[in-house]
Amino acid sequence: MKAVLIAPRKYVQGPDVLSEAGALIAAIGKRPLVLWDKKVKSIVGKTLLASLAEAKLKVADVAFAGDSTHAEVDRVAKLAVEAKADVIVGVGGGKALDTAKAAAAKIGSAMITIPTIASNDSPTSSYTVWYDEKGNCLGFESWGRNPDLVLVDTRVIANGPVRAFVAGMGDALATWIEARVCLQTRSANLAGGVSTQAAMALARLGYDILLEYGVEAKRAVEAKVVTPAVEKVVEANVLLSGLGFESGGVATAHMIANCLPSLPECHGLMHGHEVGFGIISQLCLEEDVEVEEIYRIVDFEIAVGLPVTFADLGLAGVKRERLEGIGKICAGAGSLCHYHPFKVTPESIIDAMVAADALGAARKKLAGL
Repeated sequence: MKAVLIAPRKYVQGPDVLSEAGALIAAIGKRPLVLWDKKVKSIVGKTLLASLAEAKLKVADVAFAGDSTHAEVDRVAKLAVEAKADVIVGVGGGKALDTAKAAAAKIGSAMITIPTIASNDSPTSSYTVWYDEKGNCLGFESWGRNPDLVLVDTRVIANGPVRAFVAGMGDALATWIEARVCLQTRSANLAGGVSTQAAMALARLGYDILLEYGVEAKRAVEAKVVTPAVEKVVEANVLLSGLGFESGGVATAHMIANCLPSLPECHGLMHGHEVGFGIISQLCLEEDVEVEEIYRIVDFEIAVGLPVTFADLGLAGVKRERLEGIGKICAGAGSLCHYHPFKVTPESIIDAMVAADALGAARKKLAGL
């Protein structure tokens, strides 16, 4: 199979780069539609709109409804056509960015992502994760191209919720752990081929950065300051993870994470939190991972505050029967779990989740938590 790597056209990261948005966007389009919610606009609106005005761009300001649903994409696309927008700019979290990407693909315009939190690797990807009106994940879809610009203001990120920053580390931590499974079995990545050596190197770099700088970066974000550790971890969360997951491939950690929202208790979690528990479940499923490596990963997750037990997910005392649906989906036809070099069954998935819960509890106890 051919090797394929895909990436955004331009990535810009640094403190206060939002003030440069007008000049950067003007090089791509003259009539941007800006999609954001009320809270995000209250945080970055003054700076972004001033920059767009300085660049003399005609802006269509659209409020995001809150979920990346098909209905919301249709609504935004219609408004973009009415405004004669030539570029759609998603500002905020992953769902707003995913909606902007889908709407841009629908009308054939350029697309730009401006994440205000580093909670996942959506900003660089060609994908939209679909949800229904009840918040259940319906799957994901690629638009065949990545954003024309990804603009990441680390001052904004550092002043955002620490919880979101930690979720981004969970999503990013999975990148190398899943990509190496796909490389081992030469399984397809999300770019339409198999992984390049470049994608694997980026995935591994992100993993190493997180383990070395993650705890220190979290401490800095708690103090709302931008430090070299924060810059490194933001790059790992957004760029390295984005390129690594899409061009490297994903496996069980994300498959379990995408199933967890089917349980009402998990609706308050962010995607990266669910991935954090999915990582440990995958490690308990795998046959050739050294125990010391597993311990190091679990201890890191505990140190930064990612969920490592059922109780952390809001599922304390969950019965095996309630996990059967997840087991069946993960072992079903077309599941990412089949990228492993061994047979995956509903029972083995549930066993891995139960083992992950026990492991997380044991390591938390050792840490005095």
